[in-house]
Amino acid sequence: MRHLLLVAMVAGLAGGLLAQKGPDDREWVQLFNGKNLDGWTPKIKGYELGENFGNTFRVEDGVMKVSYDHYGQFNNRFGHIFYKDKLSHYIIAVEYRFTGEQAPGGEGWAFRNSGIMVHCQDPRTMGKDQDFPISIEVQLLGGKGSGTRPTANLCTPGTNVVMDGRLFTPHCLNSTSKTYHGDQWVRVEAMVLGDSLIEHRVEGAPVLSYYMPQIGGGAVSNYLASAKPDGKLLTEGWLSLQSESHPVEFRKVELLNLTGCMDPKARNYKSYYVHADNGNCIY
Repeated sequence: MRHLLLVAMVAGLAGGLLAQKGPDDREWVQLFNGKNLDGWTPKIKGYELGENFGNTFRVEDGVMKVSYDHYGQFNNRFGHIFYKDKLSHYIIAVEYRFTGEQAPGGEGWAFRNSGIMVHCQDPRTMGKDQDFPISIEVQLLGGKGSGTRPTANLCTPGTNVVMDGRLFTPHCLNSTSKTYHGDQWVRVEAMVLGDSLIEHRVEGAPVLSYYMPQIGGGAVSNYLASAKPDGKLLTEGWLSLQSESHPVEFRKVELLNLTGCMDPKARNYKSYYVHADNGNCIY
């Protein structure tokens, strides 16, 4: 029943966001300032938190780039760059494109492959040689020039989700999006509602949804046992962008917070909030 109510809420939210006027306009926060990596911290397999090996994550021409020109062989040095704040109810949106050639030694499945990781474990709890954060991945894929290869898929490093009333344990699931070949820019959004619902969208259209994200399963290595209490529902977590061996660029990373004052009498009320934090209401 809770899931059905949330689906109805989401439908109303989608329509309501488009119709916002005046003081209830959507207040997107730009997480990437176009100048530097302030507010972001890299964690690359085999290196300490904060060590940006090979200048993997960089800003050039107003774009956040993931690059491997200083690597030589990739050697499974999977990386992630974490945003500074923990989040629970929000919409994260990125505009990305794949460019250039994959780093030598990158896995075949990692061709034109990156991701938005939501509900991540605290990066400070990751093992030095851990490959992926325990998290929910909104997988970003580019086409191979022909054939079908959707984007905004689901992958689950150290996690599981529920779909159609059943625990979903396979590692990845394709969305219903179309394939984006070449170096074109693509906008992907993920609406995250605590442990209740996560919905993936491509160019504004829903392509995949599930609920009750939780710790469990495999597809993550060299983690600290204390960071993986299987069965624990994920109500909040950190956000990161992925480095998997193929160059990728992000020209926009923006967040719409869905937590806030839900009292219509308050000056900072927003009609699109779905999670109350009325202690911060301003009258």
